[in-house]
Amino acid sequence: MPIKIPDTLPAFSTLVSEGVRVMTETAAVRQDIRPLQIGLLNLMPNKIKTELQMARLVGATPLQVELSLVRIGNHRAKNTPEEHLLAFYETWEEVKHRKFDGFIITGAPIETLPYEEVTYWDEMEKILDWTTTNVHSTMNVCWGAMAAIYHFHGVPKYELKQKAFGVYRHRNLASSSVYLNGFSDDFQVPVSRWTEVRRADIEKVPSLEILMESDDMGICLVHEKRGKRLYMFNHVEYDSTSLADEYFRDVNAGVPIKLPHDYFPHNDDTLTPLNRWRSHAHLLFGNWINEIYQTTPYDLEKIGEPEKTGAE
Repeated sequence: MPIKIPDTLPAFSTLVSEGVRVMTETAAVRQDIRPLQIGLLNLMPNKIKTELQMARLVGATPLQVELSLVRIGNHRAKNTPEEHLLAFYETWEEVKHRKFDGFIITGAPIETLPYEEVTYWDEMEKILDWTTTNVHSTMNVCWGAMAAIYHFHGVPKYELKQKAFGVYRHRNLASSSVYLNGFSDDFQVPVSRWTEVRRADIEKVPSLEILMESDDMGICLVHEKRGKRLYMFNHVEYDSTSLADEYFRDVNAGVPIKLPHDYFPHNDDTLTPLNRWRSHAHLLFGNWINEIYQTTPYDLEKIGEPEKTGAE
């Protein structure tokens, strides 16, 4: 089944051109099924680009998915036109009465700030608490993952001496996990962050299970069974050119930046980088959505109620 998004959303035509099946409201209502309700809390400055990256992965499932775009209410976006936000986004205050099968919280370019100094941290904490009652399963990405694991478990972040930047090999530590179904033992993931969480702190929390790790870049993916939360500290959703865009942005601004690790062919930034992570990105999101479909209540209003039967 296709993903249902507004047909005037900029991502619509791009997804169609890539072969991702999308549908309009008119077509969706003719299907006698309940689409999965997935929310995207988009904290990234270029919201249009992030919408496309996430919709591409969410829309690759054979299930019908309805994607709702959500933003922080008390934060003004500087890099996305106001008319785009008004046309396609709702604030969290406007959707907090709803229940969602899945909810994605993106990264944000504020990694080195202490959480309590983030201007919207109070609202962020309310949203994280709200996901425990109104969301069946949450996918937290990069800063969103660090914020969530800190909020729920006090796991700290550590500032790096230099930016973790490039494409790095990762290991599959839990091949039997439903979220890693179809994953190879060794795979590559884009990394772009100034902070990290550490294994020693995560191992102190019994409910957390490390699923992916890199010898060079540390923890990548953590699963919390009890809370149905995933913490993805890197960027499997990135486009082929995302790291190049970040690199040349800093180069053109005169900001010191090293060549992204193992990204440009032959380490030559005049050559077009190859995407070596796309298939595993689709696997991860497809596995996540499939697990949601298998375990979420048919009646949305029952999300958040204690489970009587079934196992994860």
